[in-house]
Amino acid sequence: MTSPLAILQHTPTWVFGVFALLAWLGGRQLRRHTLPLSRAVLVPLGMGTWSLYGTLSAFGDRPLALLAWAAAALLAATFVLRRPLPAAASYDPAARRFDLPGSAVPLVLMMGIFATKFAAGVALALHPALAHDAVFPLAACTLYGGFAGSFLARALRLGRMALRQQLPAGAALN
Repeated sequence: MTSPLAILQHTPTWVFGVFALLAWLGGRQLRRHTLPLSRAVLVPLGMGTWSLYGTLSAFGDRPLALLAWAAAALLAATFVLRRPLPAAASYDPAARRFDLPGSAVPLVLMMGIFATKFAAGVALALHPALAHDAVFPLAACTLYGGFAGSFLARALRLGRMALRQQLPAGAALN
């Protein structure tokens, strides 16, 4: 049995840097902040890409793993898209910036992807046969997909808000 300390000692240094960066980025969103339109799109795309990379790098040869990722992403996105943005959220079209209340959700999603990637990496390093297990790839890829879909839906909700602010009065957004 490998000890947690041994796992941490054998973890590449850059992994701790990624953890610190994600904690910092997510922690900044705990309080009211402004967010440029570009970052409202790029961060979710980056996190979604990282989530998909986690799936492909560990289980790319398993079509069911990719299907689990896609299904979880779609389900999470559908659920999140149905939820309204916080009433205190606004968009300034002239500045192309969102004013958003603090939320722990981005931090939880970032840490969720990180934890899933770290745990899957450790599990696969200690037990390579798990890559061909019936349940492990589906569970990991479902988590990856759920986090990615939530990020994507958050960006889409903000995008809808921005479009509504930029449409002429009386125009409808479907």
